[in-house]
Amino acid sequence: MPMMSKSGKPKKSELPSTLARSDAKAQRTFAKAHDSALEEYGDEERAYRVGYQALKHTHEKVGDSWRPKPESGPSDAQSKGGKDTDRPTAGGVDANASKEHLYELAKELKIPGRSKMSKDDLVEALQKESAKRTKSSRGK
Repeated sequence: MPMMSKSGKPKKSELPSTLARSDAKAQRTFAKAHDSALEEYGDEERAYRVGYQALKHTHEKVGDSWRPKPESGPSDAQSKGGKDTDRPTAGGVDANASKEHLYELAKELKIPGRSKMSKDDLVEALQKESAKRTKSSRGK
């Protein structure tokens, strides 16, 4: 199902819940990429993957929403690849960000033990916390 209305605005009722809680640019980025892929490939699952791949170049997942990244670019090894890529994903966390940036996000989300974590540990902890908050926001 298309995510964009005929007027060119994202249909909030069709967006994934984390995007419904995100800024308009995140919503447009995902919806445009999704709809283009849906038209091109005719496969809803693939369209969602393309939408998230595009989103991960401009936004990062923090808690239960998407925020603009300080710099555009792929957020993890998976988002660098093409359609047949099968690499580890960081679930929207910008694994290519600096350790300092990741630490500040962990501090904001009140992740315990963050001061002793390596960069990889921070990415994993942010990923887990974001998944937990998304699940909680959905009422599960």
